Amino acid sequence: MIPSAFPAAGAGLPADVRSALREAMRRLRAAAVPSHTLAAELLLMHTLGCDRAWLYAHPEQPLEASQLAAYFELVERRIAGVPTQYLTGRQEFWGLELEVTPDVLIPRPETEHLVEVALERLGPPTWEEEEAGLPRGHGLRIADVGTGSGCLAIALACELPGAQVFATDISAAALAVARRNACRHGVAGRVHLLQCNLLDALAGPPVWPLDLIVSNPPYVGRREADHLPREVRAHEPAQALFAGESGQQFYAPLIAQAAHLLRSGGILVVELGYDALPHVQPLLEAEGVWQQIRLTHDLAGIPRVLSARRV
Repeated sequence: MIPSAFPAAGAGLPADVRSALREAMRRLRAAAVPSHTLAAELLLMHTLGCDRAWLYAHPEQPLEASQLAAYFELVERRIAGVPTQYLTGRQEFWGLELEVTPDVLIPRPETEHLVEVALERLGPPTWEEEEAGLPRGHGLRIADVGTGSGCLAIALACELPGAQVFATDISAAALAVARRNACRHGVAGRVHLLQCNLLDALAGPPVWPLDLIVSNPPYVGRREADHLPREVRAHEPAQALFAGESGQQFYAPLIAQAAHLLRSGGILVVELGYDALPHVQPLLEAEGVWQQIRLTHDLAGIPRVLSARRV
């Protein structure tokens, strides 16, 4: 059913792309939905199966009643708090379009810093790779802990076509999403999905030394839940968000496992929660275990990524 506040074609207001978009923006703005213009565009693009260029090149394109009904149903769900990404089933990360569902955390732009730091610390292709024509990352073993949608594992597999990536998650539903994303981007043969807590599946025999471990672990404290945006608190998976009361639950066991599984010279790259640095940095300052500890800030100046090299 077409919302009564938006007349159908022939009822006074043309039911075309321009007018539908304007009405959606008005409703979203009135409901104080963040980035209301972008949300209106993305939801209409999803409804019509088009891109932004087509949308603005065809403002007078008539819309069918079924299209209007579907579009404004999505708009109302967004007003009710459902994230745009869950309504469209898509989110871009590192230039890759990924499927997202309520089973996985929505990848954030700041998490791309983990990919940047990992690639920087691995360095450019080696002389041996270039001389032998081997793909970058040849022979590397990488683990992505708490993979969710697979965003980090897939981005690194694309950047390092010679590497093998082990992506872990405790959620079978999340791993199913990651598997579809890996297939979509042609890296399923090199992204190995493992259901386990942290790195437990790699900790038993045979133990293969890893070259790189990356992780965006849960790091929100449950005591902070009431302060989260409604979209996050009510719709993103709690298992991927919360890490005990303080948000620090996973850092110590993750760093301990990384110390055991990384080869000498191997690299650990972890994303930090808002107040995590004072808790996490001392864990990497254990004498004789880690060296070259580096902190990377995000574009807002917040400490975002901590990385270190195994002695």
